[in-house]
Amino acid sequence: MPISPVPLQPLDQVSAEAIDAVHHLYDPPLWLVTAAQSAGPDARRAGCVATFVARASIVKSMPRMLAGIARQHHTWRTIETSGRFALHLIPETALNLVWRFALQTGHQTDKYADIPDIRTAEGNPLIETALSWLDCQVETSTDSGDRSIYLAAVTGGGVINADAGPPLTAGRLMALAPTERREDLDRLYARDGSIDARAIEAWRGRKPSP
Repeated sequence: MPISPVPLQPLDQVSAEAIDAVHHLYDPPLWLVTAAQSAGPDARRAGCVATFVARASIVKSMPRMLAGIARQHHTWRTIETSGRFALHLIPETALNLVWRFALQTGHQTDKYADIPDIRTAEGNPLIETALSWLDCQVETSTDSGDRSIYLAAVTGGGVINADAGPPLTAGRLMALAPTERREDLDRLYARDGSIDARAIEAWRGRKPSP
């Protein structure tokens, strides 16, 4: 597909809010993404919460997933090193996993403190309190400026506890979060949005806004 010769500009506020309303018509599930530098027991584990995850194949014998991971995350660097990751759907009753993996940075904190070191066949951390898991091997990736978008083959997985409740979604997270947690989430969302905006602008070849 040819690249647009016209430099793209940020949308005006009215257009941006109209498009944001479209995105609020659906409620994407939250995925807990885990990775490790190697399969050994001493390998540093990483993990983050993501919404940019989707099924990428309807062929049952060749399942694939698409995942976009922000490049400032410790998990991104770990996936870049290892070439693999695991995906977990988490239940609404497991908000503690969101506070652990979304409100802290793996650059400074061990998010897995007190969590048993259980691994998948690919060597990725397995979260036993999740609804399900998928082991993923990166087949290819592309740089979108703010994220690396991974197309990954699913090599294993299954349902852990189907009776734990419905999968947690972005909208339900905000509805269930106590006030102080919502404030933390809003603050981090705004911070990451600012980082992403500068990264996209740089990727598009324009000088980032100050």
